[in-house]
Amino acid sequence: METSRIRNFCIIAHIDHGKSTLADRLLLATGAITTREFREQLLDDMDLERERGITIKASAVRMEYAHGDKKHLLNLIDTPGHVDFSYEVAKSLRACEGAVLVVDASQGVEAQTVANLFQAREQGLAIIPVINKIDLGQSDPDRVRRELKETLGVEEEPTLVSAKEGTGVEELMERIVREIPPPAGTAEAPLQALVFDSAFDVYKGVVIYVRLMNGRVKSGDTIYLMGAKQTHEVQEAGVFMPKSKAVESLSAGEVGYLTCNIKDPSQIHAGETITLVREPAASALPGYRKVRALVFCGIYPVNPADYDQLRDAMGKMRLSDASFTFEPENSGSFGMGYRCGFLGLLHMEIIQERLEREFNLSLIATTPSVVYRVTLNGGETMEIENPTTLPEAGRIQKIEEPFIRAFLITPSSALGAVMQLALGKRGVYKSTEYLGTERAMLTYEFPLSEVLVDFHDRLKSATRGYGSMDYEFIGYRPSELVKLEVWLNAVPCDPLAVIVPKEKAYPKGKDLVAKLKEVIPRQLFEVAIQAAIGARVIARETVRPVGKHVTGKCYGGDITRKRKLWEKQKEGKKRLKTFGKVQLPQEAFMAILKIQS
Repeated sequence: METSRIRNFCIIAHIDHGKSTLADRLLLATGAITTREFREQLLDDMDLERERGITIKASAVRMEYAHGDKKHLLNLIDTPGHVDFSYEVAKSLRACEGAVLVVDASQGVEAQTVANLFQAREQGLAIIPVINKIDLGQSDPDRVRRELKETLGVEEEPTLVSAKEGTGVEELMERIVREIPPPAGTAEAPLQALVFDSAFDVYKGVVIYVRLMNGRVKSGDTIYLMGAKQTHEVQEAGVFMPKSKAVESLSAGEVGYLTCNIKDPSQIHAGETITLVREPAASALPGYRKVRALVFCGIYPVNPADYDQLRDAMGKMRLSDASFTFEPENSGSFGMGYRCGFLGLLHMEIIQERLEREFNLSLIATTPSVVYRVTLNGGETMEIENPTTLPEAGRIQKIEEPFIRAFLITPSSALGAVMQLALGKRGVYKSTEYLGTERAMLTYEFPLSEVLVDFHDRLKSATRGYGSMDYEFIGYRPSELVKLEVWLNAVPCDPLAVIVPKEKAYPKGKDLVAKLKEVIPRQLFEVAIQAAIGARVIARETVRPVGKHVTGKCYGGDITRKRKLWEKQKEGKKRLKTFGKVQLPQEAFMAILKIQS
């Protein structure tokens, strides 16, 4: 099809503002699906997405729309809304010329609305504002229209839509065709295709999701990966409608997929440029900015025999999620596993759950931590992803931790509670900006470790569910930090070690051992749980052994027989305490997360 009749766009919004429902309505309105096939979250094909009601992976789908007497090709990319999946949004924006900005008619502008709009503007995309959920009784489109104009500087008149009922969808379709520019490339130029995602199919191998900037590609062509410097033959070219459908060829401006019988997932990376061997492009397209993992944890198989299966699963997971990183790690407590990097705690939970579900694995995840930068006395710097690798205090000149700039949107009535919460998390106040009379946006700078775990939940509690947060990484700053270790029967338990602020070490250690006492099951021997900084123990709890009535079978008679049995039991427990291994449940690692700072 001519590029003048192609429109590539994505839908961006804060979480729960109705992106996926609107995408479903667009598919129905263009005839891509029938009323019988229509269901909620149609593009969210993972069970996990449907259960949690969130979008995790960006989805691409082709629709045909008749505008006047001409048929237009619309390529829609549905994006996630949660801050942990911002890399998925960034990838999608690069494949588009326009973005539909969806805002909830009752909740108004939220933190991710601001972040996603700024990303879209950086890419130079045409913006079509949409106010969704106008069917709700508490909706206030006039207020939201003012917020869009005054807070975000959106001058375009928003389209009022109810994705649930289908109101306003036809008007939105007209605006997409009218206001989003067509792709700039030409089919006659040498092939330049941007890889914006990929997936693994057991029959076809790696499925490469591409947006063609220039040129044309078809089945049987020999392509060249300009980054990996590899050649492959195209087995199939196709599009998503929304099911995959093979086509004769893909040309400039189109979004689709290629399969080349690639069995090794590590060969394909998002941001790669594909060209043809017979007529190569002069240069590669600008790739994606390399994503930096902010949260790390160890993931180990419960059964050591599953290690090879876990390694293969990690490779396939990395293929569909470029923001996920991993490298081998060996733990004295759990054996062979992987040190994994994530963009946030929700990202970590989703990856672990996908590994367990999609690859039938039983896994243990250790306590998450951030990356610290340590400068030694000799001037050497090192990055610490695992608290157990932190050098002794005497060798350290300074420790720096990652900081973020956070944007907290809250009702004006909850400002005091939110400021108190931020203060307790070592937040540095920067500014307050009012979004009308009822809401305000607070800007704070936080250590990432402080907002990693429970901050979002506590923000929701402080604002009765109306608060939202977005953040950006701003660099490293020096802090007074120490390594808090946990000893079980005087043996350090490496996976439970954490790096904490010096002033919070004692209360954190005390709370930690108390929590571990609750979750570590009683053994046949006594378990001493100690929190220590260096060689100094700062807190202790004891898990009493399981009692066994060894004299139950003795009925009367000489007391010396009972005493012999008690002594034998005592010696056995002493030996067990020396050689016995404490069984740690997964809840022990999550206990650290639940400790309130």
